[in-house]
Amino acid sequence: MPRRAFFSVLFCLLSLLITGCETTGLSPQQAMAVEARHRQIAMEPRGDYYIGRRYYIDHTHLWGYLRRPGEGWESSKLVIMNERYQKIPYRLPEQPTDGGYAYGDDHNTEYNIWGRYTGRKVFDPNSNLVLPEFELRRWEIRNESPGWLFKPNERYNGSQLLRAEPGSTP
Repeated sequence: MPRRAFFSVLFCLLSLLITGCETTGLSPQQAMAVEARHRQIAMEPRGDYYIGRRYYIDHTHLWGYLRRPGEGWESSKLVIMNERYQKIPYRLPEQPTDGGYAYGDDHNTEYNIWGRYTGRKVFDPNSNLVLPEFELRRWEIRNESPGWLFKPNERYNGSQLLRAEPGSTP
């Protein structure tokens, strides 16, 4: 038993060290918000679905980020949706003629997403990214205003990503 206690204490200390690294550059309130988000994500029901966050950049074909329930947004993948079986949420014209809603108006909306990764990579010439393709089967809105994606101090400008996407260059 003493050995188990030692490893438990060691694990706790390592988790504090890792958490401290994640929140570098954040105010104490922002660091607390990150911790609260991590706890909330850890309590998500597991299942055969993904959690998606729409991320819109004008004139691109990327859809947004997908992650598994219980995994943080840091592990999410930026994807391009294959609409063979199901259209993406709010598939609207890029330039509506009636002044109504347009493609991308659901930016930052969070969804429950069902489908699968096809194993293919798709090139989006407007963003110059090669991204995984996700075959959409079903979706439902989870949260229309979930707040920040990766860090509480991030700022969306509509023309660039918030992070460099690993493995996404041509």
